[in-house]
Amino acid sequence: MSELYVGLISGTSIDGVDAVLVTFGDRDCRLLHSRTTPYPPKLRERVRALIDNPTTTVAEVGAVDVALGRFFARCAIELIDQADVARADVRAIGHHGQTVYHEPNGPEPFTLQLGDPNSLAARTAIATIADFRRLDMACGGQGAPLVPAFHEWLFGADDELRVVVNIGGIANVTVLAPGRPTTGFDTGPGNTLLDGWIRHCRQRDRDEDGCWAASGTVNEALLDRFRTEPYFSLAPPKSTGRELFNLGWIERRLGDPADVPDDADVQATLAELTAATIAGALDSMQPQRLIVCGGGAYNRDLIARLGKHAQCPVESTDAYGIAPDWVEAAAFAWLARARLAGSPGNVPTATGADRALVLGGVWRGA
Repeated sequence: MSELYVGLISGTSIDGVDAVLVTFGDRDCRLLHSRTTPYPPKLRERVRALIDNPTTTVAEVGAVDVALGRFFARCAIELIDQADVARADVRAIGHHGQTVYHEPNGPEPFTLQLGDPNSLAARTAIATIADFRRLDMACGGQGAPLVPAFHEWLFGADDELRVVVNIGGIANVTVLAPGRPTTGFDTGPGNTLLDGWIRHCRQRDRDEDGCWAASGTVNEALLDRFRTEPYFSLAPPKSTGRELFNLGWIERRLGDPADVPDDADVQATLAELTAATIAGALDSMQPQRLIVCGGGAYNRDLIARLGKHAQCPVESTDAYGIAPDWVEAAAFAWLARARLAGSPGNVPTATGADRALVLGGVWRGA
């Protein structure tokens, strides 16, 4: 039976869909082809509007769900065609979708990912595995992070305590300690505040290489105000998203308009916040190595700050055979494989669920 899998994900940065075609060995992931497809501008604005202003109509939610499903299908088809393999040779697509709201702590906890898997399965004629998070939440978990099982499988070692740091819009960590259960949690903002502030001030989608942050100076008083956010002191398991960490979160903490620092200094302070909260969440663990993935792995200013705080080697996942861009998409391909094998996909010590669970539903397109 074919061991070709596609993994698809769009993260909290809403910049595009990451797609990978992979095969899996005993403890290795072979990346055959990969691509990122930027969102069509109108679709991106519709998605961003749902996330930034989560009051809309049922009609718009349903329509965006289908529009995203069709777009994800296009991304999968173009990936497979570029790789020059037959769709019939792909066993399954692991489809995360686009998170538009994540509320794990309310009286009726829920998480909402859009990107209709029916549309994806119908258009590709490939079995599509989706809706990975809600069963974990139904069993008392946060529904996140879901990458620790894959991180353990791919990056774990018997001789040192490693932490995998995924810096997407939100930063999450996976703690791989020999002889102890794997744990993981969201530390707080990754790129989302940096992206939001530069978009607000300079109409750019991202701070390339962290150059703008590096040009500024950390404002310690502002950093202290940022760090009063209660989320940072919560004990794991915990998860968060743009519902909390967004431009409004920054603006509410800037203080007296007469005393607001220079825009570049705010950016430097946000970068310092991200690095300090990641490293601070790991203080008691004394990791021997940090392995970094996600878009933040390419932000040289942010990685330099993280290295200063962590006081241990900081490496890219490149050193382990997979570029930082593709780790999360590969993780959802791996979760699709686990679903078809009937193997658990969550790590209860990471999500807080009351048991290990086989995650995801299966949509058959043919």
